[in-house]
Amino acid sequence: MPRDPQGPAPASETRGAIRVDLQNIADMVAAKSRVLDVGCGDGALLDYLVHFKQVDGRGIELSQAGVNACVGIGLSVIQGDADTDLADYPDDAFDYAVLSQTLQATRNPAGVLDHLVRIAGRAIVSFPNFGHWHMRWHLLTRGTMPVTRSLPAAWYETPNIHLCTIRDFLEFCRTKGILIERAIAIDSLGKAAPIRSWRLANLTGEQGLFLLSRR
Repeated sequence: MPRDPQGPAPASETRGAIRVDLQNIADMVAAKSRVLDVGCGDGALLDYLVHFKQVDGRGIELSQAGVNACVGIGLSVIQGDADTDLADYPDDAFDYAVLSQTLQATRNPAGVLDHLVRIAGRAIVSFPNFGHWHMRWHLLTRGTMPVTRSLPAAWYETPNIHLCTIRDFLEFCRTKGILIERAIAIDSLGKAAPIRSWRLANLTGEQGLFLLSRR
């Protein structure tokens, strides 16, 4: 049936594109699944998943401003801290738990990841790669902490307290017995490619993106 020109426009016409890294996360999520977005910010990813993939989406966000923004567009989001509040969720409560660009800001990243793979069948985690060639070159030539698009704050203002490289994360998952189902590196131009060589990905990947599950 043709849409009434006087009626509301569908979501696909009223919502713009999301960031490249968020789009890659969304592509990993099955339609109509149960999703918990941890550190959901202003709700851009969660809103996309709800309207374009019809997920049953929930969010947890530390900042009150972020919670207000999410609730303002009709999302089910509560204020909470990933380091302490994930323990309250039961096992297998969701199909996917998403932690986008937040791992490096947690106080206990190992504990947070343990909870993610406990409360969901699969976890999707992304983070800035501190092994990227630009980071190395900046440290080598300037001797100061880099300020980049993926790490935009100065060292004394940054919320990031546990920076890591793609190789660090691969080795961490191995030692923790976490299965990596998909591994993607996203370069500075936004191009995503499967990680086949950690050495190359560690140099050229500005961000790492991983689909994880329990063994």
